[in-house]
Amino acid sequence: MKKVVVRLMAIIAFAVGLQVQAYTPSKLNVRVIGEGQPMIMIPGLTCDGAVWDTTIEALGDQYQYHVLTLPGFAGQAPLADVEAGFFNQIKSLVYQYIEENQLEKPIIVGHSLGGFLALQIGIEKPDLAEKLVVVDALPFMTAIQMPTATEESAKPFAQNMKTQMKAAASQTDEQKRTFQQMQLQSLIRNKKYIETATNWGVSSDMNTVAQAMYEMYTTDIRADLAKIKVPTLVLGAWAAYESYGSTKESVMNMYKAQYAKHPNLKLDISEGGYHFIMWDDPEFFLNWLNKFL
Repeated sequence: MKKVVVRLMAIIAFAVGLQVQAYTPSKLNVRVIGEGQPMIMIPGLTCDGAVWDTTIEALGDQYQYHVLTLPGFAGQAPLADVEAGFFNQIKSLVYQYIEENQLEKPIIVGHSLGGFLALQIGIEKPDLAEKLVVVDALPFMTAIQMPTATEESAKPFAQNMKTQMKAAASQTDEQKRTFQQMQLQSLIRNKKYIETATNWGVSSDMNTVAQAMYEMYTTDIRADLAKIKVPTLVLGAWAAYESYGSTKESVMNMYKAQYAKHPNLKLDISEGGYHFIMWDDPEFFLNWLNKFL
């Protein structure tokens, strides 16, 4: 299992007919699609909001989708001072957007980094959302590699990772593309999407990627999950790491341990999906969404 989590951490650390209205407050890019109950959809590291397009098509017209692409990712301009705190600034923009658009009890769906952000929102504003959907995200990433880690003890490791990632900003686009394509092989099983995700990664700001990952590795919200009031669906993945000794049972147990403090949780693990479960195992993903929502 140790080999599995080490490789998992390394990969995730570097990875990457409807009427549509565009909305851009400050540097938060949002596409608004359709009418109905509001659903805020947050992509993961380096990803464009288009990562949710197949999900939106399958769910149909029962929701109004607010599809985010975060600053610094997939060609979006970065925050003016990302070192001041990526997640705090993004949360402020999301809260501002919800207030300005008078969104009542939105469903918040997040993948990976977006799932971590959704959990933080649920902790800070327990009455804001109606439900949360978290796709392959953990409340403390460092703990799967170093079970006894704390926020403080994780900082040297995270700082080293951040320095290496920032150094990658000087690479050529071709170098970035080669690296992204290699890493995404273990994150996306449905190979037709690898080129799309690669393009998003190449066009992302590496300083933003580095800061966001540093914060995720040094932020432990496991105990704070007790503050979340709303029903939360968490879907995990394990299949990409089977050859390293991972099993569905071992991953399920790890997820249960990390989410132990959550008072209102539904948890399941995809049989065959890699990190991008919505692309790799859409039947599993959509069945759960329809049942949960």
